[in-house]
Amino acid sequence: MQSSSKQRYRVQFPPKDAHSLDQDEVVFHIIESGNQKVPIRFHDYNQIYLRPGLYEQLFYDRLKCTSPSTVAQLLESALRTVGEPITELRVLDLGAGNGMMGEVLKKRHGVARLVGADIIPEARDAAYRDRPDVYDEYYVSDFCHLESDDKEQLEEWSFNCLTSVAALGFGDIPPEAFFQALQLVSNKGWVAFNIKETFLDHTDQTGFSKFIRELIFSKFLDVYHIERYRHRLSMEGTPLFYYALVGQKAAQIPVDFLESTGVLDA
Repeated sequence: MQSSSKQRYRVQFPPKDAHSLDQDEVVFHIIESGNQKVPIRFHDYNQIYLRPGLYEQLFYDRLKCTSPSTVAQLLESALRTVGEPITELRVLDLGAGNGMMGEVLKKRHGVARLVGADIIPEARDAAYRDRPDVYDEYYVSDFCHLESDDKEQLEEWSFNCLTSVAALGFGDIPPEAFFQALQLVSNKGWVAFNIKETFLDHTDQTGFSKFIRELIFSKFLDVYHIERYRHRLSMEGTPLFYYALVGQKAAQIPVDFLESTGVLDA
């Protein structure tokens, strides 16, 4: 996927000893006017989205992220096995950012309806700026504390698919927010997302990791496909592996699911 802007930035990565930092702690620099060096964390999305094309230049051009196309292709493949066309999906794209996943779903795969959601207004602004024809609607909402008006409007879309790519874990989308989004998907609706490979390791006892493991092995989600793949490169050029998962919501998830599985205590 190419950058949506011709503007290029002077980007500097930190020294190699920064490899001990977690993905969400890594800081890079961009050199702006007057040779001013501006530090930005990889997960400072509000600062990245303010600069047209920086997200694409950083994660897709330089670090070779493949996740939107990988997850979308696996979703279409799962649908094909049961004879359902992807063009009939009404998708909620959670953690939509500036629309990278949305663009793949709408322009390459032709989903029927596509609604974006993110917690920061800079994401929606960037999506409308860079990809104005992708989303039918875009909500800036905290899904941990979803406003009643937003919830009613979201329910009216009758979603039969939830996607979330390069957004889960690291505190960006807490388990409560992902759970609330799942509640908006109809039974027999589809779920497609990716997560860092360590989140499926039983030694990871963080809330999100526990939630995903409990969900995968619960009766509420039928897993159709799970695959380990190279999400992107690290700054040092080494592969970062994620899991892509596609499943079908088998039944409505009880409201006390998070508490009953001990996720909220993690």
